[in-house]
Amino acid sequence: MNSDTHLPGATDMPSTSCPRLLADIGGTNARFALETAPNQLEAIWVAECAAYPTLGAALVQYLSQPATVAAGGYQARLAGIAIANPIDGDWVRMTNHHWSFSIEAVCSQFSLKSLVVVNDFAALASALPHLEAQHLRQVGGGSARVGSAIGLVGPGTGLGVGGLLPAGGRWMVIESEGGHSSFAPMNRRESDLLDFARREFEHVSNERLVSGIGLALVYRGLAEQAGVAARTIDVPQIVAQGLSGECPVCAATLEVFCEMLGTVAGNVALTLGAKGGIYIGGGIVPRLGGFFDRSGFRARFEHKGRLSDYLRQIPTYVITDDYPALRGMAAMLSAA
Repeated sequence: MNSDTHLPGATDMPSTSCPRLLADIGGTNARFALETAPNQLEAIWVAECAAYPTLGAALVQYLSQPATVAAGGYQARLAGIAIANPIDGDWVRMTNHHWSFSIEAVCSQFSLKSLVVVNDFAALASALPHLEAQHLRQVGGGSARVGSAIGLVGPGTGLGVGGLLPAGGRWMVIESEGGHSSFAPMNRRESDLLDFARREFEHVSNERLVSGIGLALVYRGLAEQAGVAARTIDVPQIVAQGLSGECPVCAATLEVFCEMLGTVAGNVALTLGAKGGIYIGGGIVPRLGGFFDRSGFRARFEHKGRLSDYLRQIPTYVITDDYPALRGMAAMLSAA
C-alpha cells in the first residue's frame, strides 16, 4: 500500500527514476542513502548533525563518500528529506538543532530536479506498511485489526507522533506535532516532575519529558525527589547506568520514562482509534532492549479506566529496523 499525502516540492517527478537521494535528519543524527532500485538502499551513511554547520555541508560530505560515488550519487536528480520539523513553505528551520535551509536553494546547489521535504514522522509512518515481521517486536498482547488506523510514537532527541488512516486501498499519512501536546501526570511522582519542569519551562509538553532531551530533565527531577545531588551526566550515561543498575536514580529515570511513554502511546491510540496497532520508533526505545519489555510501559498503555479493555486489544510494536524513515521516504517518493 502507498501513502496518500501532499508532498511539498514534488513536481513532475518520475517515481521510478533512480538513483534517488534520501535523508532522514533528526536533532542528533542525519542518515543518508541512495535508492538505486525500488526498495534497494545503498551507500548508507550516518553523521552527527553537530559536526556540520549546515545541511548543505553534510550533503557535500555524503556525496564525496567513496560508496556514494560508486553508487552514482552525483547523478541523483530526485531527492527526499525527512526532517524532525514541521514543514510549511520553502524555508525550513529545525526545532531541536540549528540547521535551517531553503528547499529551492538546496535544489539549486545540488542540481536537483525535485526535492521533497516532509516531517520525519510522516516518512516513518509511510514505512509501516512495508516493514517485515523481523523488523518489529511486539510488547504485550492484542492483535492488529486489518484496515484500521495505525498510530506512531517515537522518542528520539525529541518526541514524534504520527499515524496512518486507511483510505480506499491506500494509506493517508497523518502529519502531527503531537509531541508538543501538554504533559499529563498520572501519579504523585510525575506531578512533582511537572512542577520541577515548570521552573524552567512555561509550557511543559510531552517532549520536554518523554524524549532524549527529557531524560536529562527527568534524571535531575528524580534526583531532587530522592534528596541526592544530580551529577553532570549525559543521556547515554543515564541509559547505560540505568540498565546496569549502577545508578538507582538512572534506573528510576528509565522506568518513569517507559511509563510516561505508555501514557502518551495510549492517548494516541484512543485519539486515532488505532486498532491497527501502535508502533514505537525513535532512537531511545530500541537501546533499552528487554528493560523496556519488562517495564511499566504496557500496563500504563492499558491504564485508561473505562477504556482499559479497549486498549488491551490494541497491540504495541517496537520498530527494530535500522533505517525505517529512509524506507518510508522512498515509499513516499514512489507514491508521488
